[in-house]
Amino acid sequence: MTRDEAWELLCEYTKGDSLRKHGLAVEAAMRHFARKLNENEETWAITGLLHDFDYERDPTGHPQNGKPILEQAGVPGPIVHAIQSHGDHTGVPRVTPMEKTLYAVDELCGFVTAVTLVRPSKAVRDVDAGSVRKKMKDKAFARAVSREMMLKGAEDMAIPFEELTTEVIAAMSDVADRLGLAGTES
Repeated sequence: MTRDEAWELLCEYTKGDSLRKHGLAVEAAMRHFARKLNENEETWAITGLLHDFDYERDPTGHPQNGKPILEQAGVPGPIVHAIQSHGDHTGVPRVTPMEKTLYAVDELCGFVTAVTLVRPSKAVRDVDAGSVRKKMKDKAFARAVSREMMLKGAEDMAIPFEELTTEVIAAMSDVADRLGLAGTES
């Protein structure tokens, strides 16, 4: 599957701009880590882009009910498995570095986006790991984002949470224009 085919599949099932941008953010983070870990960037990027493709249409059946759609579309098995494993509720174990990374960056990308949008500049480049950690303590802020999953993701990758956060911010900063998080020039 090519990146363009993955984008078409995402757009077919996801009409909302914010969920599409989340897919782009996770794609950027996955590409970033694939590069760092000397893994296949395209495979990792497509995994990130497609991970929530079915969420808008079927939030309660996500991602299990999306599996046959991905298989029918010709998405490779390792990508399908990673998508199936990215939620704790599925019971699908995360074994490979790609699976562990997807789990680690998914919630964190959403949280970094939320932190960015409350900053005066609305620029992801102005967010740092300390500001993310501080916002995590406010349970009312982005309450739907699991702090436990974010922390467990870093633990599963065997890197400090602050380092994971810094890397995700860097990845998202590289595509800030596409995410609507470039902010305003000071």
